Amino acid sequence: MRHSLTTQRLVALFGCGWLLLNFPLLGLWDVAVQVWGLPLFPTASFTLWALLIGLLAWLMERQPPPDEDA
Repeated sequence: MRHSLTTQRLVALFGCGWLLLNFPLLGLWDVAVQVWGLPLFPTASFTLWALLIGLLAWLMERQPPPDEDA
């Protein structure tokens, strides 16, 4: 059961990453605005990318819950 749930979460994370880093939604950040002196588009791209990597690391390093049978 645990393996199947992790697989489903990884597939969902892949789908979210694909959508977030693909043209239609990524085009929303392509404006001439600066945030804290940094251009918005690269800042948003790297922030989304780092968030996806962090979520992936969190999913892969989670400890399995203790068995209720034991």
